[in-house]
Amino acid sequence: MIEPTVTMPPKEVRRAPVRRPEPPRRTVRFPVLAVVFVCAACGLVYELELVALASYLIGDSVTQASVVLSVMVFAMGVGSLLAKALRCHAAVGFGLVEAGLALIGGTSAMVLYAAFAWFGESRYVLVAFSLAIGVLIGAEIPLLMSLIQRGDRSGRSGRKASLGEQDDAAGTVADLFAADYVGALVGGLAFPFLLLPWLGQLTGALVTGAVNAVAGGGLVLWVFRRDLTTRSRALLVAVNVAVLAVLATATVLADDFEQAARRAVYGERVRVALQTEFQEIVVTGGPEGPPDLFLDGRLRVAGEDEHRYHEALVHPAMNGAHARVLIVGGGDGMAAREALRYPGVHSVTVVELDPGVVRLARTDPALSALNAQAFRDPRVRVVHADAFHWLRGLRGATDRLQERYDVVISDLPDPGITPSTKLYAQEFYGLVAQVLTPVGRFAVHAGSVTDRPRTYWTVDATLRAAGFATRPYSASGRTPGFAAGPDRADRAAGTGRGPGDWGFLLAVPGSRPPVLGLAPDAPRLRSLAADTLEAAARRAERGRGAEPPPSTLVHPRYGG
Repeated sequence: MIEPTVTMPPKEVRRAPVRRPEPPRRTVRFPVLAVVFVCAACGLVYELELVALASYLIGDSVTQASVVLSVMVFAMGVGSLLAKALRCHAAVGFGLVEAGLALIGGTSAMVLYAAFAWFGESRYVLVAFSLAIGVLIGAEIPLLMSLIQRGDRSGRSGRKASLGEQDDAAGTVADLFAADYVGALVGGLAFPFLLLPWLGQLTGALVTGAVNAVAGGGLVLWVFRRDLTTRSRALLVAVNVAVLAVLATATVLADDFEQAARRAVYGERVRVALQTEFQEIVVTGGPEGPPDLFLDGRLRVAGEDEHRYHEALVHPAMNGAHARVLIVGGGDGMAAREALRYPGVHSVTVVELDPGVVRLARTDPALSALNAQAFRDPRVRVVHADAFHWLRGLRGATDRLQERYDVVISDLPDPGITPSTKLYAQEFYGLVAQVLTPVGRFAVHAGSVTDRPRTYWTVDATLRAAGFATRPYSASGRTPGFAAGPDRADRAAGTGRGPGDWGFLLAVPGSRPPVLGLAPDAPRLRSLAADTLEAAARRAERGRGAEPPPSTLVHPRYGG
């Protein structure tokens, strides 16, 4: 007889662990892509803000953009490699990366400006911020990929990935990069059209940093909270609160900081400071003395001796017919003042890009007194336009006598300042030749003869390539066109106000150089006479060397 087998119940029943439900993959993917979009926009804002501020503080925007972009792209590669060490802790790593990026990117403009104002050097700070921001941006996508892949693996619950799931992983990469590129587009458009006009560089960067911190911290603390330990969660909350507190405090103090930094750059006698659509305008000086005018940190009008510059620029060109005068630039009104001193002048047209400069020169008591109320003269017509495009528009009307000019005066910043480079190109001088009368005269401010001779003689070569014959000459005084701050420390111990020289070129159509002299009806001048002009011409000619190639739109040859 076979007895039935008795199965004894186990002494201990082991139950399978209950896994907490993971968020659906689509639920995770959407907030991740949204945060990638926001972070990419913030990253590009940091990048453009560094380029813009460096161009303003240091000059030569081409060089500064090249430095920032190349250093940042290199650093992004380094950041991608460094992110490998954080893959095991991707959630907390991404949260800390975004907090650091928000703090460094948000305060970068303020620190860069402070280094310029108080320490006199911002180039090294620029490179340091480009490196740091680039490393942090480069670490973003690898960490997010780790988080998404971890969510995908948990969703498959240990199954071997099917071919469709592998294809979906490739689609995830495509989605991430698409969100990244679209966010960069939005950030690139928001910077010049929203942030700069509404908030300015300092506050705009701080607000961008706050948005970056909220987006990055919110994603980790909400969507990926199950990947965080209690200690990691507390750390991220504390770090993000601290970053937001620093950014908020800096935003509240931004106006006071800007005023203090401006006093460090321009001195204590800042009378007017305003930001137009195109540039920062600052007027300094006391109630008794003449004012100084700065545009984007560069001294454009030195009240004590601006007459030396404007007399040398305008009066040699008036030695001949001068009924109709065209001034390119000259929104301060000083060149117009000198031209209006001739009774034979019937009209003066001033083509100035920035209406804010003309408005200030017309309404500010000190500036309007210095320009002798030139803009109130009925003979003066002001055109607010880009001079290059405005002259192109005149090209079809130059056959009519009233559209030609006897004198054209180019009163522009130095050609090494990038925004003005196209107005020193051969193509621009060709447009000027078309609006000049056959016996017209063209005067050009061409930068310093002694300090930047290659730039000066490049202007000369460019004029001659455009069909002009030229006579070089110069005048001495406080050189305009250089920054007030210590980054241009070669000028009088960092003030930008030391003695130097202005270089000019007098040009006429044809091959015979013009006669350098003064008109018979020239008014009495304080710093210029026929003999001083001849001496100035000989002094300039002594610096002539081998002729450099001309500068064109497609091949600009002016350095910073």
